[in-house]
Amino acid sequence: MKPIIPFTDWEKIDLRVGTILDVEDHPKADKLYVMKIDFNTEQRTIVAGLKAHYTKSELKGKQGIFIVNLESATLRGIESQGMTLAAVSDDETLVCILSPEKKIPNGSIIR
Repeated sequence: MKPIIPFTDWEKIDLRVGTILDVEDHPKADKLYVMKIDFNTEQRTIVAGLKAHYTKSELKGKQGIFIVNLESATLRGIESQGMTLAAVSDDETLVCILSPEKKIPNGSIIR
């Protein structure tokens, strides 16, 4: 477990619902996908290490929960503009993208 944080730290995180529009193999990394995510008011590129756990067709069209105010990071030459949230087993053999239980508009806030 990680340390307890004050509520004010939680308030800094901007979590949004987005729909995965497109999924491509990362040209320089075997475990990474490059995904185009629709957040209603904008689209972003997010790079995620999901290749061992999802096919492209399983991801395309799927809604997920994303951190949208995380500082951008360049992963093997491609800028990732957020982070996909997922549940991960202790041994990292199971990875499940967090998603809303019902269809909800892209850009909806998680709170």
